[in-house]
Amino acid sequence: MATSQTARPGRARSEPARKDARSETWEWIKSLGVAVVLFLIIRTFLVQAFSIPSRSMENTLLVGDYLMANNAIYGPHIPFTDKRLPGFREPRHGDIVVFRPTYNHPVIDVVKRVIGQPGDTLQMKGGVVFRNGKALSEPYTVAPSAPDEPIAYTGTGNASLLPPEIDPARYGYHNQVPALLPSVNRDTYRPTRDNWGPLVVPRGSYWLMGDNRDESLDSRFMGFIPRDVIYGKPMFIYYSYDPELDRPFPRLVTAARWGRIGSVIH
Repeated sequence: MATSQTARPGRARSEPARKDARSETWEWIKSLGVAVVLFLIIRTFLVQAFSIPSRSMENTLLVGDYLMANNAIYGPHIPFTDKRLPGFREPRHGDIVVFRPTYNHPVIDVVKRVIGQPGDTLQMKGGVVFRNGKALSEPYTVAPSAPDEPIAYTGTGNASLLPPEIDPARYGYHNQVPALLPSVNRDTYRPTRDNWGPLVVPRGSYWLMGDNRDESLDSRFMGFIPRDVIYGKPMFIYYSYDPELDRPFPRLVTAARWGRIGSVIH
C-alpha cells in the first residue's frame, strides 16, 4: 500500500507537464503556420524580391541589383489558379515590369520596359523607336554600339547561338509577321535588331524592350508579351553588389554598391 500511495503523486505531477509540453508544441505549430501563410500572402499579393542576372537593363538596372517589386499594382495571380485579382492599373508606356515568359525553360522572372501597349503602331529605324509615328525620347537607353545584325526567322536552325534556357522555336521574326501593317511586303520583310516594323501591338499583349539595346533578348526577337504573364513592377533596389569586382571576403560587403541601395526604379 505504501508503494502504491507514493506512486500516485508522481504520476499526478507528470500529467500537467505533458499537457504543458503538448500545448507549447501546438502553439509553435500554429505560430509557424500563421507565419508561412502571411509570407505567402505578402509574396503573392503584395511584394516580391528578386535579382538582376543579365545586362539587358543597363544602366537602369545592373547585374547584382536586388529589387523589391510591387505585385499588387497590376493585379496579383491567385495561387494554383489561372485567375487574378483586380489591379490598381494596367501597365503603361515606360513602366519597367516583371514578367514570367513561357519561352524560358525553366521558367524565370524577366525584367523589361513597356514600349508598346495594345493598339500602338511601332517601328524602329536606325536604332530609334517610333510609336504611332513619333520618335521616342529614351534617355534611359544605352544606344546601340555594335554593328546591326539581322533577326532570323526562327531560332530552330540556330539553337546553339541562343541561351540554353530559350525555346528556339519561339525565337525569330516570325513573331512579328502577323502584326505587320498591310503596306509591308511580307515576302521581302527582313528585320534587323535596329530596323523593324511597322507593326501593331495586338490586343492583350505588350511590346517590351531592354534599356541596353545591344544586349537585350526582348520583343524584337521573342515577340509580343501576353498581359497575363506581367505581374509586378520593381519599386526600389534594396541591395546591390558588383559580382565582377575583385574584393576580399566578405564580398557581399566589400563589393557592395552602397550608393545604389534604396534607389527608386524609374
